Amino acid sequence: MSVTIYGVAASRTMRPLWAALELGIDFKHEPIAFGETGSRKPEFRSVNPNGKIPALKDGDLLLFESMAIDWYLVRKYDNGKGLAPRNLEEEAAILQWTFWAMTEVEKQIIEWAFNAFVWPAERRAPKVAEAAMASIQAPLQVLDQALAGKQWLVGERFTLADLNVAAVLYRLLQADLSHVPNVQSWLRLCLERPAALAMRKMRE
Repeated sequence: MSVTIYGVAASRTMRPLWAALELGIDFKHEPIAFGETGSRKPEFRSVNPNGKIPALKDGDLLLFESMAIDWYLVRKYDNGKGLAPRNLEEEAAILQWTFWAMTEVEKQIIEWAFNAFVWPAERRAPKVAEAAMASIQAPLQVLDQALAGKQWLVGERFTLADLNVAAVLYRLLQADLSHVPNVQSWLRLCLERPAALAMRKMRE
């Protein structure tokens, strides 16, 4: 077993955990927590000098940033599973949707979730949650249109594009997505895959 994934599952670590489970990788999970007693300890900084999770060790390779870890795992360990791109066009499309999720909706979804249900009631700011949800409506319409008449984002199969975007949209399972029905059905389809359910069990 050469692959170790560091980080508690209730974090962006869910992304490489899900990828590893989809790929059937024999990996070790080290549930390093946030903060001074976990990711900021000197011994962990030898794995990720940023003091953040997730991180990955594969043989002599040390890697941080969840999306980079996902990309590496899929490119190295796909072995015909279909998550990896099959040509340059698919590679560009997978990267497009991955970057889209990170830049267009991720920060706002986190703001909405924490102020809607994650934090204790006394710490929540309902107006922040409302504004964050409003700010992702246009991007969600873009995603909904991209999924019109399609089951998956790229190449007529579940790929890393679907995994990465669905992982970013994970908390929207608790949102009303009836106005973007293609997104709603696609997100449920992604997150009800056996590997996704295994990841969710680790996270939840």
